[in-house]
Amino acid sequence: MNKGELIEAVQKALGGETSKKAAEDAVKAVLESIAKGVKKDGTVQLIGFGTFEVRKRAARTGRNPKTGESIKIKASKTIGFKPSTALKSKL
Repeated sequence: MNKGELIEAVQKALGGETSKKAAEDAVKAVLESIAKGVKKDGTVQLIGFGTFEVRKRAARTGRNPKTGESIKIKASKTIGFKPSTALKSKL
């Protein structure tokens, strides 16, 4: 499912009176709110769905695949998602 298909699914779930623009605005608002919450608090927990959280990656040594030369990869942050047991049981 891509973003367009998600918007159509939200529109269908909200009912026939909901416009595609309103469904797109709703999806956009949720995604932006999750991003802001993770940036501000470090985690966003949605009961019954899962938890988005900031994860730290340590600095490490890698290899340039073209030359085989060792390179240093600096430490970074990424976002991880841990699904809830309720979501896992639906799979």
